[in-house]
Amino acid sequence: MRRIILISILMLFQQLAFAQQKGYTPKIEPCDCAFKSDSLKTTCAYLIVPENRNKPNGKTIKLPFIYVESKNPDKHKDPVLYTAGGPGASSLRGVRFIHNRAFIKDRDYIAFEQRGTEFALPRLDCFEVNDAIKEAYRRNLNRDSMVLVGVRACRKRLTAQGIDLSAYNTIENAADIEDLRRALKIDSINLIGISYSGGLMMTVMRNYPQHIRSVVLDSALPGFVNYEEDAMFSINEAFNKIFSNCDRDSTDKALYGNMKQRFQQYFSSIGDKNFYLNYKEKDKQDSIHIRYNRDELLDVLVNKLQSNSELKNLPYIINQLIAGKHRAYMKEYFDGIFSSGNTSNGMRYSMYCSEQMAYASQQVIDKQDDFFPYLAGFHFNNVDHPICNCWNVKPVDPIAKAPVYSKIPVLLGSGDTDPYCRPYYNDLIHHYMPNSQRLLFTDKTHAPTLNTREGDQLIAQFLANPHAPVKPDGKKVITY
Repeated sequence: MRRIILISILMLFQQLAFAQQKGYTPKIEPCDCAFKSDSLKTTCAYLIVPENRNKPNGKTIKLPFIYVESKNPDKHKDPVLYTAGGPGASSLRGVRFIHNRAFIKDRDYIAFEQRGTEFALPRLDCFEVNDAIKEAYRRNLNRDSMVLVGVRACRKRLTAQGIDLSAYNTIENAADIEDLRRALKIDSINLIGISYSGGLMMTVMRNYPQHIRSVVLDSALPGFVNYEEDAMFSINEAFNKIFSNCDRDSTDKALYGNMKQRFQQYFSSIGDKNFYLNYKEKDKQDSIHIRYNRDELLDVLVNKLQSNSELKNLPYIINQLIAGKHRAYMKEYFDGIFSSGNTSNGMRYSMYCSEQMAYASQQVIDKQDDFFPYLAGFHFNNVDHPICNCWNVKPVDPIAKAPVYSKIPVLLGSGDTDPYCRPYYNDLIHHYMPNSQRLLFTDKTHAPTLNTREGDQLIAQFLANPHAPVKPDGKKVITY
């Protein structure tokens, strides 16, 4: 009986999702290309859809996409559609290198920009927040308080422009992808999602499954988990993988022995201790005396932990920080703080606040500090409850927090050293998708399926026959 009720609810939700699309027709409008493939035919355009599908005759938004054609005259008719993670990252830059992808030999490729991100109109950027963070460090003010000043200013500016911040969510993003498929008259499509957009693609699978041939999910963040409630467990597991590798492989026990214990002891002992750095901003005459503490030091390490090229350097960097040799790493860190980024903060706030923070318990989040005193208070995300209280968007429908059941063939990839989307998430997804297969990339971090040569070959192998088991080497990549 419970299963019948659940299926009925899911069918009703799909019917409601389709009903939302009535009353408007998605349109395509040619535009200049932000990026092109030098060796492949590239076409660029906007998808024009309502900002809020509950108001089909209201304000519209423009979402750019880039269509890259395979040179193969016998190519398959089912293209690959990709959109980026974050949430807030742009999806378009990878087009410059798409000719290197193995699957482009047999299929066309579509890079689709999510609503609110860098090249979309409107773009939900929050330069006020970046400016507030810089000012906090310049004047040694409380960073959290200054961020809230920036968030309030950003929200005021965007809402004054008539932007409906509650319309920037995964359910609307999924409808955008379906509208693009309809507008391009694509009968069968393959989807690729990474990190946040892994959860987005699962929403497409739930709401619009009829035309999906296969799905690749790389280090996916499923919408049905509350990331903040187990984030420190994930970060701790990733560090432990580094420590176990170090114990296993290092021959210099005097330098690298007992690294886990020394790491935990050092970061527990410094607590809220303040450190200072004389730093000169680019093109500035005078230096500033910047205050930092454990939070920034951990941020340095976690940033390295998400880079495949930096993993091998982490034991050395940890030793340097424990020895008090912070300067080189903190200068690099603040160089990043004082340069502008491309992530659209406002879009990120709308997504996280309506889908993650609205369903996350602060009590559970705080409980993690008891388990990991050496990580206590670490800002593992740049969105939290105080920010969301200021941003003030509506929570998404609770269906967004339900597991996605699907028989569509899915390739699930993850890195065993990923601090964000642990292999555990793939296990959860696999539990509800009987035609999925999991790949574990050894000694790799976030998004290894799309960012390694082995992963690229396995994606092409999977797309060629999604129902057949892929065949990794069993050493660098393990299937299970």
